[in-house]
Amino acid sequence: MQRIALLVFAVILLVTACSLQTPLPTTAPLAAQAETITPIVITDALGRTVTLSAAPERIVITGKALVMITDAVYTFPEAPDRIAGLGNAGQGASNFISLIDPNYTQRAVLENNAGAEQIATLQPDLVILKSYLAESIGSPIEVLGIPVIYVDFETPEQYIRDLTILGQVFQNEARAAEVIAFYQSKVEQIQQAIRGVEDRPRVLMLYYSDKDGNVAFNVPPLAWMQTQMVQMAGGDSIWADANPANGWTQVTLEQIAAWDADQIFIISYNTNPSDVVAALEEDINWQALRAVQDGLLYAFPADLYSWDQPDTRWVLGLTWLASRLHPEQFPDLDMIVEAQVFYQTLYGLDSAFFEQNIHPTFKGDLP
Repeated sequence: MQRIALLVFAVILLVTACSLQTPLPTTAPLAAQAETITPIVITDALGRTVTLSAAPERIVITGKALVMITDAVYTFPEAPDRIAGLGNAGQGASNFISLIDPNYTQRAVLENNAGAEQIATLQPDLVILKSYLAESIGSPIEVLGIPVIYVDFETPEQYIRDLTILGQVFQNEARAAEVIAFYQSKVEQIQQAIRGVEDRPRVLMLYYSDKDGNVAFNVPPLAWMQTQMVQMAGGDSIWADANPANGWTQVTLEQIAAWDADQIFIISYNTNPSDVVAALEEDINWQALRAVQDGLLYAFPADLYSWDQPDTRWVLGLTWLASRLHPEQFPDLDMIVEAQVFYQTLYGLDSAFFEQNIHPTFKGDLP
């Protein structure tokens, strides 16, 4: 027994000696790591400075006009791994995000009027909203200690600013620069093509609606993308003095006739615009319009979504519109090819995906 006790005692001494020779772990590596974490400081669309302790991993997007934000967000490859929840990302019967996000069906889908409490249950570390929702939705969220960043994505200028904001959110400024460069190059190509052209057609852009069976035609405000697209494409928006409102303004057929536009473009979100134009061309009242007589009544194109909106596709709408206003300046333009390049560059979608999911949805006056 004495030998066994001595043996155990020797082993204890050996273990103790080894432990004394092994340096104790220090907190230095953790401290050094903490020093390398730099807060992310972002100036959002409202000019607010928002500080994030780290790149957000759980992002929620909600509110009306959600498609305008989500389609821009998904130009960043990090988006599918960072979106914790969002409102209905579709428009009408179409939902582009559900096609390109393999995890879409597993995501929490919020009502577009979801309140702060419902959003908080998703435990986001960032919420992205349209700036006009700052008071109604954003403020109650911020009261709960959840950071909110506001964007607009309503005009070409705002696209550059808001893509830059998203580049900071996803810590991928290089990708933001790539997407911005794509838009800038397309706009520059159009501006270069129409530079020096003196003839600016008098253009009328009309949104067709038939809600509850009541047909109406509406013109957009001066600040909206639709009006800016006409001007950027080399046309004169002849309704400019008739619509000081902040939204679509209904106009009568008598007013449409009085404007006597050179070219008329019909936008339709819920009906195929080609069908609308075909019906108008058969209408005796519309047949009296000079633009109709000259064959210059057009259905504004769309795929899953209309190309006139301040959605990422606005650059396709601008390109097409310029080719209609000044066809002699774009003799070799192929909008199918333009669309393929758009989806490949912004979303990494190959030709097979395009032919299967995008091309069959095309509507409007496309070649």
